[in-house]
Amino acid sequence: MRSLQLADSGDLIESDVPQPVPREGEVLIRVRAAGVTPTELIWYPTSHTKSGAKRTRAIPSHEFSGEIAETGEEVYGMSDWFEEGSLAEYCVTQPALIAPKPQSLNHAEAASVPIGALTAWQGLFDRGKLKAGESVLVHGGAGAVGVFAIQLARSRGAHVITTVSANNFEFAKVLGADEVIDYKAGPFEEKVRDIDLVFDAVGGETLRRSWGVLKQNGRLVTVAADGESTQDERTRQAFFIVEPKRDQLVEIGKLIDAGILRAIVDTVLPLSRAADAYAGRLERSGRGKMVVSVSV
Repeated sequence: MRSLQLADSGDLIESDVPQPVPREGEVLIRVRAAGVTPTELIWYPTSHTKSGAKRTRAIPSHEFSGEIAETGEEVYGMSDWFEEGSLAEYCVTQPALIAPKPQSLNHAEAASVPIGALTAWQGLFDRGKLKAGESVLVHGGAGAVGVFAIQLARSRGAHVITTVSANNFEFAKVLGADEVIDYKAGPFEEKVRDIDLVFDAVGGETLRRSWGVLKQNGRLVTVAADGESTQDERTRQAFFIVEPKRDQLVEIGKLIDAGILRAIVDTVLPLSRAADAYAGRLERSGRGKMVVSVSV
């Protein structure tokens, strides 16, 4: 089958590889589309096995939309970070990590959802304990995670503030942001204060400055990679890595089909252009997720 693999050189190359065989308790997925997360290429599970041994020629992308090969049921979901990903005609995963594909979405749209929507859900609700009437500041509101954070926070009845670039002002408002801040126009901390929850998808200096806008007993969650390696204990406590959860994927799918959530696709690419997407060689809108169309 056709696939994209990470070579020892660090380049992504198209390869013909054997079709995977599901083990007991797994299902075989015919992949129609897969989401692109460029930073995945430098994550630990991409270069190591769970035991810590060196891993080679990994197949990236761990969010997908397709069909269960045996039954034809349309599903979307995530695969385990240490397993081979979905930039291939087939992948294997566990039933607990997939859910019925939202009926209102095509496969490319559905593939843009799992990581972004689950990250936003778990950051806002599981970790951030966001409640109706509270204020939430979403950093990176136009990105693959931020677009869902704005929409989910709005659906929960929160007052949503977000930082984006000036060209995404109206876009963020359409998603449901009550207040929009141009992060290039000046320090955001001069425009907001007494925030109940900060949801950070940017990291770096933005994350460090965000502690100062929280009200007493306010909360901060971050998914930015630099939060994992920091020596600052409060930032380490705020950092989390998304986990695939079927029940949440089911609820997200219902919200999408009800018109409460929108999937935002930046660009749809063929498998032959996927390497360019990971390398940042493509012009993009900066809104939502890049998706690879694997098979039609």
